[in-house]
Amino acid sequence: MFLVMLTIAAGNTALQSILPALGRSLGVADRAVAAAFSVSALLWVIAAPVWASRSDTRGRRSMILLGLGGFAVSLGLCGVFLAAGINGWIGGTAAFGLFIAGRLIYGAFGSAAPPAVQALVAGETSREDRTRALTLLASAFGLGTILGPAVAPYLLLGSVRGIEIGLAGPAFVFALFGVAVWTTVRLMLPDDRTAPHPEHGASSAYPSIGGAPTGASVTAATQPHVEHVGYLDPRVRAWMIAGLVMGHAQAMTSQAIGFLVIDRLAIAPALALEPTGIVLMMGAGAALLVQWGVIPLLGLSPRRLVLVGLVLAAAGVALTGLATSLYGIATAYALANLGFGFTRPGFTAGSSLAVGAAAQGSVAGKVTSVNGASFVLGPSIGVGLYEIARPLPYLAAAAALTILFAYAWIALRERG
Repeated sequence: MFLVMLTIAAGNTALQSILPALGRSLGVADRAVAAAFSVSALLWVIAAPVWASRSDTRGRRSMILLGLGGFAVSLGLCGVFLAAGINGWIGGTAAFGLFIAGRLIYGAFGSAAPPAVQALVAGETSREDRTRALTLLASAFGLGTILGPAVAPYLLLGSVRGIEIGLAGPAFVFALFGVAVWTTVRLMLPDDRTAPHPEHGASSAYPSIGGAPTGASVTAATQPHVEHVGYLDPRVRAWMIAGLVMGHAQAMTSQAIGFLVIDRLAIAPALALEPTGIVLMMGAGAALLVQWGVIPLLGLSPRRLVLVGLVLAAAGVALTGLATSLYGIATAYALANLGFGFTRPGFTAGSSLAVGAAAQGSVAGKVTSVNGASFVLGPSIGVGLYEIARPLPYLAAAAALTILFAYAWIALRERG
């Protein structure tokens, strides 16, 4: 089950990491590249709660197979469409339009697997071990954000029987890997459609570059929804606003980073994968280092986590937009993600502490939804600003985070 979660996250972020180079190679507008990401994330956000509910009635195994099948089919079709564009069989715009259609399959069906995996593991573990096991599964998404961009540059394939594969290679390789994992699940997991399903899973936020896990999905999967809490509930409203602004700032800057590397280093798109991968790995590694190592040592309250993170993230994104070398971009982007590594768990914990025990499941679901929603419009906003001026999305994100710091200092309160 860890492998299922890792495969979905790594495959998605590997494809994200090469999207800017693919778009530039095919002569597609940068905003179209962002749209490919946004439409997939939108469908994921819409479909995830539906599949989470269905896994309780249709069986865990069938939903895991559906999610993996959607993942593999989507990447396979994306690879075919991109190869058609690379070889000149169809125009670049047509190839990318078909690529977006392939991404819709992933957004619609890929989200079926994570909640079913959660529910399956929850049903096979004792109450004492359940949270630890589900947290381990959630960490697979975080690990995938590092592995995806790390391996993508090594998956560029040459010609196969005279057909140039090139930048479409990662899509084909991860599609094959998805088929292998699908086959393993099909053979090893028993059919549970008629079995009772006392445990439930919860929708996970869209796996994205920089989208390290916050733990909200684990809470949503282990806590009953006894009390419903709305987004505008006075107890959590300020935390929801903070989470939405921080999430959009991260999504805006992370999706434009591939274009920034190409333009600031003045290199061909095909040569940009390795430096882009280095930047993304440093960013994801910094966020995970904070969440897995630094935060447990410091013992800061959620409010302080958010405030410290906002300062670091604002400085990091501003410096990223102004950097002109690979070293400058990589270190500044790492600093930004260091800050986001503080803010995301601070947002999760603060929202949780703002309500009582009966509302934990409901609030955790809202946190996961906000994290996912940030990656629907955020990439398109960031790339749209980038087309106006290269530093603009980073300076705009820095300004938004600075204003949010002032708001958070006044509005964020902790109860409990």
